[in-house]
Amino acid sequence: MNKVVTRIAPSPTGRFHIGTARTALFNYLFARHMGGSFLIRVEDTDRERSKPEFEKDILDGLAGLGLVADETVRQSERVDRHTELLKELVGRDLAYVSHEESKTEAGKTVEVVRLRNPGREVTFHDEVRGDITFDTTELGDFVIARSLTDPLYHFAVVADDMDMGVTHVIRGEDHISNTPRQILIQEAIGAPRPVYAHLPLILDEKRAKLSKRSGATSVQDYLDEGILPEALVNYLALLGWNPGDTREYFTLQELVDAFSLEGIQKSGAAWDREKLLSVNQHWMRELTTDAFITRGNLTAPDEKLLIESVPLLKERARTFSEARELLSGELSCLFTKPELHRELLVAKEPTERPGMTETALESLQEPIKSLPEGISAEVVKESLMPFADAEEAKGKGGRGAVLWPLRYALSGRERSPDPFTLIAILGKEETLSRLEKAVAILEG
Repeated sequence: MNKVVTRIAPSPTGRFHIGTARTALFNYLFARHMGGSFLIRVEDTDRERSKPEFEKDILDGLAGLGLVADETVRQSERVDRHTELLKELVGRDLAYVSHEESKTEAGKTVEVVRLRNPGREVTFHDEVRGDITFDTTELGDFVIARSLTDPLYHFAVVADDMDMGVTHVIRGEDHISNTPRQILIQEAIGAPRPVYAHLPLILDEKRAKLSKRSGATSVQDYLDEGILPEALVNYLALLGWNPGDTREYFTLQELVDAFSLEGIQKSGAAWDREKLLSVNQHWMRELTTDAFITRGNLTAPDEKLLIESVPLLKERARTFSEARELLSGELSCLFTKPELHRELLVAKEPTERPGMTETALESLQEPIKSLPEGISAEVVKESLMPFADAEEAKGKGGRGAVLWPLRYALSGRERSPDPFTLIAILGKEETLSRLEKAVAILEG
């Protein structure tokens, strides 16, 4: 078998979309698995809609996902070659120049190049769907170029694939209907037929093709949100492909090792944001503390406390955007002294036991003072829970009458981590300072 060559051929007429990223990934994985080459060909011949900023977004996105190409070319740089092949076809009477009325400007005549269609059935084998047959008669002599120097998509794709030695065309199933035209062009210019594998569509929650309208966003939007590239790659690989076992988490190299065209599924792949977030949280948790802070671009007034907060962030955040929100919201109490309100401090105090909250907070200070530095939340809990259990045994207020004011005194928030975790992160000195402040408010 010849060396495998695959390609991704994005059009720079919009941002780098998730569907294009999945197609690029499958092409990359197959090429690398087979020891072949993966090419990027920017299809920028639509002069009006192609934009440099979109091309940059696409190339940056591919690089960000780790999909490094062996070669990158632009289709616009190959127009001379396209013209050469078009002239050759016209010269051999396999295509002809036709002057026709413009479909967009009434009364104007335009020049187009049409391929002479032999009008027969075309059958090709698809690695995912098996043999597919089309009757090309209804296509007629179809247009392959606006002029000899302005090829259309179908012709340019075939010519470029031939010259670049592409052996496998792996693309979305919405391109199946393009295949018969491209096969007729291949036969006309003497190009070998590549192996085809058409991928199932990515579907939204309504089982429609995923699109901007249904909430899909670009790759960069997901990365900006705090989705790790390795998580996005992991998730995209499992949209329409099965490794044949129960594994859920793959590095890029593990995907290369496991990938095969036989694992591609026929049915549409449903986009599941919750699953993506779950995969992302897995890879966030795999990071070291330093890498978590660096890659999440996390900052806080106290670097030591930020480091101590990472286990909490790993537990609660599914994206780095959520991690940053936690640091500025629910976990901000770690970095700034809380503003306390008396009515919230005594919110759980039993009416039958006035003053219990103040007594509890004062009594807790002694066991907290005896805690060693650098202690874990589990040990803090073991040391303090007996006191809360004793209150519960009295039947008036229970544990909540102790744990609520303790947590609120430390955080100043109705929602926060448990008090044992807060004590472990804040340390004895800061914990006692906050408890003394709460007691002073109750005494006042």
